[in-house]
Formats: sequence, C-alpha cells, structure tokens
Amino acid sequence: MVATKTGIKSPFSTKIFSFLRELKSNNDREWFAENKARYEQDVLQAAMDFVTQMQPRLAKHSRYLLAEPKRMGGSIMRIYRDTRFGKDKTPYKTNVGIHFRHSIGSDVHAPGLYVHLEPDACFLAAGIWLPPTEPLAAIRQAIMDNVGDWNKVCNNKRFVSQFKFDGDSLKTAPRGIDPNHPAIEYLRRKSFAGITPVSDKAFLQADILDKIMSAFDDAKPLMKFLCDALHQPY
Repeated sequence: MVATKTGIKSPFSTKIFSFLRELKSNNDREWFAENKARYEQDVLQAAMDFVTQMQPRLAKHSRYLLAEPKRMGGSIMRIYRDTRFGKDKTPYKTNVGIHFRHSIGSDVHAPGLYVHLEPDACFLAAGIWLPPTEPLAAIRQAIMDNVGDWNKVCNNKRFVSQFKFDGDSLKTAPRGIDPNHPAIEYLRRKSFAGITPVSDKAFLQADILDKIMSAFDDAKPLMKFLCDALHQPY
C-alpha cells in the first residue's frame, strides 16, 4: 500500500492479489471457509472502501451512475459463481468486479463503467456488455442514423489512446442490415464496450482513483452516445 505525504493512499493492498492468487489454486468451499476473514477484510472491505471513495468523483462525471458500497446488491459483483449451467464447477470467481451501472439498469448488461481486479489481468471498461435484444437494436439503429457522430466517438483521440473495443461480433451482418454499410464492423458487434489494461502495481498507488477517473472521462463520448441511443440522460 502506497501513501502520499498528505496521507492519501490506495484502498487496495498487495493482500487482495495474494488472496486471489491463492483462491485460484484452492478454489473450493473448505479453503474459502478457512480464509473467509481474509476475504472479508482484504478483498470485500477494500472494494467497498474503493466504491465509497469513487462516489464524489463519479457524481461529477455523471449523476446517473450508481456507486453503491454494499456487501450485496450494490456495485461489487458477487464472488460466488453460478455453476448451474457451465462445465466449470469451481464455486468462486478469482477476480473482483466492480460495476458502476447506469440507473436505468438492474444488472451488468446496463450501460456503465467497470473496474476489474485480477492478478496480472486488471482492466477498466466503459460501455455496455451483451445488451438484450431491444437495446442492442436501438444502439445499432443509432449508429446507422448517426454515422458521423459514431465515427467521432470511435476516432476521439482521448478515447482511442486509452480504449479498444472488446467482445464478440456476428460473423455476418445482423438481419435487416446492409452488409456493405460503412459501419458494418461495429454493427456486427454484440457488445459496445471499450477496455484498457491496468497493471496490478497501479492499483496500489495513491493516485489510482484519479487515474481511473481520467480514463473514464476519456470514455464519456462513448457513454453519451450509447445513452442517447437508449433515450436516457448521461
């Protein structure tokens, strides 16, 4: 944990990455039960402190984003995996996900800003991930109706210096969309989210909140376009 002369420090310490690494090697309920106190203090409490510290910064960025430092049902995603349908039956996620979603949504598929902590794989994200059918169609329509504005988002120097679009795309044009449309590369996307990597070390630095907010501010044109497409304020 690194502190400045003014006493400001990161809410995170090396302990969060140590816990996640050990969890990856011991992903079972017995080990987690034995180490739950570590999870509560080094991971969950650190994440809650981070969300609390982000609240005033996010409020300046957009008053429609939710920053809720709750143990359950807030900005911090559950560590417990849903093992009902997948082949992977390990019970716990080996990362910490923090989603500052737009108030119009109730889950991770709403527009929002995201912080991902995972040893050697940390990143920030902005946008909307795998939106349901209706909002996906609305975003695609907005791109077709406002190609110039969309191109401004994609070519914004501050945005492209930080973020790259991530996620799966359709192999062919969506039904009813011209495969030769000038924005077809984007119209085939299933998600509209930009991602930028962050080092583990950066999360331990005293200026990490400022760096995160600077990146999120760079993604504001994308967030504004997506929310306009969904007829929502940002």
